[in-house]
Amino acid sequence: MAEKQRGSRSTQGGMHDMHAVATVAKPGSFVLVVGHRALVDSAEGCAAMLKQLGSEVRTLDLWDDFAGVADSTGSRGDVRAIVFEAGDRPDLAAVALRAARKVPELDETPTIVTLPPRQIQSFDPASGFDDFIIVPCVPAEIYARIRALEWRRSEFATEERLKVGALVVDRAAHEVSVEGRRVTLTAKEFALLSFLAANRGRVFSRETLLSRVWGSRYEGGARTVDIHVRRLRAKLGDALPLETLRGAGYKLRAPADPAKPR
Repeated sequence: MAEKQRGSRSTQGGMHDMHAVATVAKPGSFVLVVGHRALVDSAEGCAAMLKQLGSEVRTLDLWDDFAGVADSTGSRGDVRAIVFEAGDRPDLAAVALRAARKVPELDETPTIVTLPPRQIQSFDPASGFDDFIIVPCVPAEIYARIRALEWRRSEFATEERLKVGALVVDRAAHEVSVEGRRVTLTAKEFALLSFLAANRGRVFSRETLLSRVWGSRYEGGARTVDIHVRRLRAKLGDALPLETLRGAGYKLRAPADPAKPR
């Protein structure tokens, strides 16, 4: 019976996660395909493939102004992903990527570059793209890669799971993972992380955290919180958007908050 309940819980959790990913593609959002005009407008290009699957798609030439795209979206996040069709010039796609990143509305948008097999050896993995795909490819593959990037950057909170970018806190299973890699935490580290993740955007003093996480009868000092925060940062790295506010306490940054030094 216990195994059956765990299986049911896992299925329900998976359904919640799938729903969260599905909601990423909010109404009015679109995929931006960038490349030489003849390539992006071809019947074999990624734009045509994505349209076949029912995606909203817009195209842009490599040398067009990305600011115009940002002005047309109206709000951050309307561009689901940017697909750069490099053809035989992945270096030019990298130049276009740098131009896109200078536009605040596009600085964190997931990016994919398409490459023909003959360009794989000359492709620089440090050029800044989040993923690449070998062409020719089937429509389902490019769409699946976009969905995977959306999942990695998505945020959601359910009764059992909290997702903060690449960080997933599974409160039901008492597990934490970063990009699918399980991270071992102590019971109090997990409790502190779970509490902060469930209250994103709120500032908590060390005294409040001691009371809420350790309990009102705990006799330790505020330094206990600092030690556990330091351990969480060491184990989770940049996946943990936790800020220290001088004289106030700690806050797990909300998605809309600008990044600040930790």
